[in-house]
Amino acid sequence: MPAVSKTPVQDQYQSLYDDFVWHVPTRFNIAEVCSRRWAKDPERIALLCDDESGEHSALTYQELHDEANRLSNALRYLGIGQQHCVAIILPQRAETAIAHMACYQLGAVAMPMSILFGPDALEYRLQDSAASVAIVDQAGLDNLLASRAHCPALKHLIYVDGEHVDCLDWHELLAEASTVFTPVDTLATDPAILIYTSGTTGAPKGALLPHAAVIGNLTGFVASQNWFPKKGDVFWSPADWAWTGGLMDALLPTLYFGQAIVGYQGRFSAEVAFRLMEKHAVTNTFLFPTALKMMMKAVPLPRKTYKLKLRAIMSAGEAVGDAVFHWGQKALGVTINEMFGQTEMNYIVGNSAAKWPARPGSMGRPYPGHRVAVVDADGKVLPAGSIGDVALNRTDRHGMPDPIFFLGYWNNPQATADKFRGDWCCTGDLALMDEDGYLWYQGRADDMFKAAGYRIGPSEIENCLVKHAAVANAAVVPKPDAERGNLVKAFVVLVDSVARNPLADAALKTELQAHVKSQLAPYEYPKEIEFIDALPMTTTGKVQRRVLRELERDRAGTPS
Repeated sequence: MPAVSKTPVQDQYQSLYDDFVWHVPTRFNIAEVCSRRWAKDPERIALLCDDESGEHSALTYQELHDEANRLSNALRYLGIGQQHCVAIILPQRAETAIAHMACYQLGAVAMPMSILFGPDALEYRLQDSAASVAIVDQAGLDNLLASRAHCPALKHLIYVDGEHVDCLDWHELLAEASTVFTPVDTLATDPAILIYTSGTTGAPKGALLPHAAVIGNLTGFVASQNWFPKKGDVFWSPADWAWTGGLMDALLPTLYFGQAIVGYQGRFSAEVAFRLMEKHAVTNTFLFPTALKMMMKAVPLPRKTYKLKLRAIMSAGEAVGDAVFHWGQKALGVTINEMFGQTEMNYIVGNSAAKWPARPGSMGRPYPGHRVAVVDADGKVLPAGSIGDVALNRTDRHGMPDPIFFLGYWNNPQATADKFRGDWCCTGDLALMDEDGYLWYQGRADDMFKAAGYRIGPSEIENCLVKHAAVANAAVVPKPDAERGNLVKAFVVLVDSVARNPLADAALKTELQAHVKSQLAPYEYPKEIEFIDALPMTTTGKVQRRVLRELERDRAGTPS
C-alpha cells in the first residue's frame, strides 16, 4: 500500500529546472509517438474501456494503429486533407482515441467536443471551425442532428454505434478501408488540435494547438505524476477527453509513453472512482478538486474498503485547498500534486512530491522548460509577494522557444494579440509568488471583489468552509450592498447526511459563519449563506461563480 514517506523530500527543483533544455524535432506528429511506434508490440495494451452496464473491452496499440489507418483512409476518401477540421463528439471510448490518431497522421485538425453540448453550443463551434466531418455516438447524435441544418460546411456525419439514416456507418467505413496508410509528414509547428475554451466572458474561442504542444506538456505530466512512467503504470481520470484536462493531461501523454489508460463511459461518483481504480490497479490519476471533495466526504477512509495502488494524483482546475491536501496524504497515502495551466499553454506550473516539497495550498513552481512570472497590467514582472497575473514567456530560461504554446485563436487574431503583454502570455488568473518560487492562487481576475474596502479572494473562504464536516462544496461571490459595495456571500452544498429544516438551517449557518471567523480574517466570513443542491459547474469540473454573481446582481437589480 502506498504511503507518504516520513523522510522529507529532498528539494531537487533548482537543478532540474536549470539543467532542462527543450529538444523539439522539426518534423513531428502526435500519431507517430502515441500510436505507430508502439504498434510493433502486439501485446501492449493502450486502452481499458468500461461502461455503466459493466461491459469491458481492451484495445492494444497494434489495434489502435490499424484502426486509425483504416479511418485515415476513409477520411481521405471523404475529402479530408491537411488542416481540414474534423469534429470528434465522443466520450471516453476506444473510437475517440482512434479518431484522434487518424486525424493527426492525416495532417487534419482534430476538434474534440463534449457529448454534453446542446445544439447551440455545437452549432457555434461547427460554424466557426467550418468542420466538414463529425464523428459521433448515440450520446451526442440528437443534438448534432438538430444543429446540422445551420452548418453548411458539415458534409458527413460518421456514427460509431451502428446504422443511422442520416449518417455513415463507422464499422462499414472501416471494414472497407485498408490498414496500410502512409502518414503525412508534418512539421512540429503544424496545427493538430482545435479546442474551444469555455472562457469567462464573450463567445468561446478556438485555441489551435500544434503537434509540438504534446512535447511541451511532458515535463509537467512526468513531474506531476511522480516521474511517469514506471513499470506497470496504469492511468485513469474522469476528465472528459474532449477537454484539455482529459486530452492533454491524461489520454495523449499516457499514450506517448506507451502505457495503458482506462476509459469509462458513465456518471462520476466517489464509489465509481474507487471501484475503477481498484479494478484496474490504477497507479496514476488526475482528479479535479471537486471530485476529490466528493470522494473525501463520501469515503473518508478509502483504504479500509478498497485495495488501491495509487502512487500519484494530479489535481487542477480550482485550488485544492489544505483540507483535501491533508486528506490525500492521510487517507490515500499520496501527496496530491496541484497543477496549473490553460488550453492555450497547458501544464506550466505545479508540484512533484517525488522531487520537491509540496506546500499545502500552493499551485507549485514553474515546471522545467517554462519561464513563469507574476506580471502587472503592463507586462512588468512583479516582486515576490505581489498579486498579479500569472504569465508565461515565449522562451524558456535559455532563450529557446517554449513548445507548449498555442498557435493562436481560430479566426481571431485580435483575441490572440490581446492574450499577450509583450513576450508574456497572460492567463487571467491571479497569484502571488513567494521567495522560493511557489505560486499561491488568488482566483480568476473576474472572481476577485471588494467588500467594505477589503479585497476578497473566494478560494480561501471556500476551502475553509469545506473543512466543516457538514459542507460538501462551496462557492463564494459578492452580493451587491448599498453601504459596503458588496457583502461576502457563500453558496453551500451540504453533505447528504445533514438534517434539513428551517431551525436547523439557521443554526448551521451561524455555526459556519463562526467557523470561518475562527480561521480567517473577520472581514472574510460570509455575511450571508445560502444552501443549494448543487453548484453550477462547467463540463470541465470548474465552479461557475459567474453564474452565481449574475444571480445576485439580478436579485439586487444591479446591472452587470
